[in-house]
Amino acid sequence: MFRDEAEIEVIAGDGGDGRVSMRREKFVPFGGPDGGDGGDGGSVILRADANLNSLLPIGRRYRYAAEGGEAGMGSNKAGRSAESLILPVPVGTQVFDRVRGNLLRDLKRHGAEVVIAQGGRGGQGNARFASSTRQTPRHATKGRAGERRKLRLELKLFAEVGLVGLPNAGKSTLLATVTAATPKIADYPFTTLVPQVGIAQLSQNETIVIADLPGLIEGASEGVGLGHRFLKHVERCQAILQLVDVSESAEMAPAEAFRVIDGEVRAFSELLAKKERVVAASKCESEEDEARAIELERAIGHKVWRVSSAQRRGLAELLRECHTRVHSGEVVH
Repeated sequence: MFRDEAEIEVIAGDGGDGRVSMRREKFVPFGGPDGGDGGDGGSVILRADANLNSLLPIGRRYRYAAEGGEAGMGSNKAGRSAESLILPVPVGTQVFDRVRGNLLRDLKRHGAEVVIAQGGRGGQGNARFASSTRQTPRHATKGRAGERRKLRLELKLFAEVGLVGLPNAGKSTLLATVTAATPKIADYPFTTLVPQVGIAQLSQNETIVIADLPGLIEGASEGVGLGHRFLKHVERCQAILQLVDVSESAEMAPAEAFRVIDGEVRAFSELLAKKERVVAASKCESEEDEARAIELERAIGHKVWRVSSAQRRGLAELLRECHTRVHSGEVVH
């Protein structure tokens, strides 16, 4: 299952208390303080992992707590410090403080991490307080409490190209054809219920990462249908590939279908609207389809690529164009 939001509480471990201890040895007439320091508590760390694509695993539990440090011991022995608790999350996870609402960290790359709750420092044993004027101190300090935080995690998938379009525009079929991804494909709307990500191989050394997002409908930016929940994932993409169905079975005229999606993208975010965009006429498999693609091109005023996933027509050229758009010019994030 896919999950792109989760709320958790993290609790770092408390530091161990310092020890009050005095030396008691048979042949040492003047024993001194030998209480050791307490160990540090374990911290809680969030680490981005490219092998994950959902917040479902971490969202299964609400509270995560690291272990506390051990108390100090006699003979100047320090208590053991606790290991940090490392929580893996998908690349693209944004970490918010749920109480204050501010963004703490945006984990944008594999291996990026943040100490989200610092473990408490261990207390000092009485050996630390010995001096020439105070040779037998009989006090130590308590370990400090570990930090506690309530967090909201929000995932924005990372992909170079985001696929958008009306339901049944052919996005899932295209992704399944050009990548190893296996999205659900059927002849009814909203077959894509969660984002799907695949990697298309252009050449031996060139790839492009594509995300198929649930179909948008008019009003999606205001919460209508399924697509509004996933428009945020397009914000991570460097370019948008908009598919427009030009087949005879399309439920909407191509120019109108383009207008609907374009309007939703602009309504959701002006920043999103400024991204590089490639428009492709999908299911273009006949002379009549070609004529509708030409009409669409005239209506929007720029090039429309003709593709057919079923016939594997025009896909290589389309991917090359997307790759060029992603790797040319300044990318808007």
